This record gives sequence, structure tokens and C-alpha cells, in this order.
Amino acid sequence: MNAPFNRHVGLLVLDVTMSNPNGDPDMESEPRTRELDGLGMISPVSLKRKLRDLISENSEVFSEAKKQLNLGEETKNQFNILEERGRDRDAIKAMDKAEFMQNYWDARMFGNTFLESLKESELSADQKKKKTEGGYAHLINTGATQIGVGMSIAPIDVVRMTNTNKSGVEADKDRGMAPLAFRVVQHGIYCMPIFVNPSIAKKTGATSEDLDLLKFMLPYVYQHTASAIRPQISVLHAWFAEHKNTLGSCPEHLFINALTPKLKADVTKPASANDYDIPERDDLGNFLDRFKEVRDLVNE
Repeated sequence: MNAPFNRHVGLLVLDVTMSNPNGDPDMESEPRTRELDGLGMISPVSLKRKLRDLISENSEVFSEAKKQLNLGEETKNQFNILEERGRDRDAIKAMDKAEFMQNYWDARMFGNTFLESLKESELSADQKKKKTEGGYAHLINTGATQIGVGMSIAPIDVVRMTNTNKSGVEADKDRGMAPLAFRVVQHGIYCMPIFVNPSIAKKTGATSEDLDLLKFMLPYVYQHTASAIRPQISVLHAWFAEHKNTLGSCPEHLFINALTPKLKADVTKPASANDYDIPERDDLGNFLDRFKEVRDLVNE
């Protein structure tokens, strides 16, 4: 079986202003930071969740993607989401490999660990036998798309404020207050690398249509999943490059470094995107010749 597409590499460049791009549940939802140097972080799971939600909630982004990409009844695969609430576990366990792969976009693109949650106590004798014989092997796979940890270019400053509520939450209170509940990044430029592996795509059943859907959603992923705690996150660039072959035609770390913004020499405490040198397409130079195609999905 031939790979469905060449290898791809991407870089998401985000402008975060008075927003929490990814709260740490172990730190009362404090914006994630790296202890070593105070750089802000965004977990890969956080971005994947937003992409899944755009599909599972049938957002305007997904509706428009279906029209523009012709993701209708004639497509081979369906675009259901495996990692969501209310899934029918028994129905999923009953699926064979082909049916499972055809159903779930996120399993094809991001992988899944459904098998790990199949407890022996929940399985019938036939299901235990099937599991022992490897009949559920398709329910645990890595994905064709891997997303790296998002990192800010400079250390971030966290602003903390107390939230108040005119109508109290507790029965005996006529007003409410959540001390320091509002925790946001004052400003930061973050970069998230994305890697698409055609070798894994062959295993999970990912197709060029699946990849096209991912590319379509990336420019809108934060704007259309905004919340009270992250109202101002802008995708400045969504770089996506297709290698000339399935193995890779250019070292990807060089491509990522070339497109990663840098703090201007005279700036010690950045306050806006103007304090950074943010590369554009012309800054790639000879790198353009080493790829089949280089796109900025935001500015098309």
C-alpha cells in the first residue's frame, strides 16, 4: 500500500493577549510555564481538543470545510470524533479494523488509546479471547499527525484578578467572589510545531482528505473556540510545508527555526507583536526549493 501523501511539517504562530491559552489543572488553571526559564507552554492535547470540537460540534468552520473540500457522501471515510463524551463503548469494541478506521477522523490523525481503557472485568469471555489474540490492536495506535509542545518566545507575565458575581453561588450569600480565579498571560508569541508522518498514515487509514481538513481548520482553531478565559488568541501564521517525497526532503528543524519569531535586540520586556521580528515567506530563501510546496494557511 502506497502512502496517501508526502511528509509534511507545520508551524503555528500564535499571538496571545490577556488570555490563558492552556491552564494547568495541577496549578489551579494557572497558565502553563516552564520552570527552567519562565517560558509559556501549550500542551499538544489542548490544540487537539479544539480541533476535535470544531468537528464534533458541527461548527461553522467544519460546515464550510465540508463544502469547500467536498467532504460529502462520496468520501471513503467519515468524520466522527472518538474522543468525546457519550460514546457507545460496546459499539466501538464491536467494530473491526476497517470500520473503526473509516469512522473516526481523530483516531486516524491523532491516534487513540481506547484499548488501554478496556478493563478485563468489562469484557465477555469472547471479548477477552479476542483481546488476547490481538483482535483489538487497531484500538491503540499513534497518530499520523504529531503536535509538539507550544512554547512562547520570551518569558511570560501572568495577570491574576478576582472574579465577582452579583448573584451568589452559595445558598446563604447574595453575591459571589472567586479570589484570583482570572489568570491570564499579559502577552506572548507562541509557536507550535506540527509533523505529519505518511508511514503512520498507512497504518491508521489517514487520507489526503483528512489532512486537508486539518489544514483548513488551523487558521480558525482559536477564533472559533474562544472562551471567557481566552478571548484574544490570534493565529498570525499557520505555516505548512509539503516535502518532495514521503521520507522528507529537508531537515525539519531548520524549517521551523527559520520561521520562528525572535525578540528584537533592543526589547527586554515584550508587550505586543511589534516587539518581535516575525518571519514572512520571503525570509525562507532557499528553503522554498527544498519543499514541493510551502503555504501560509492564514494568508491565502
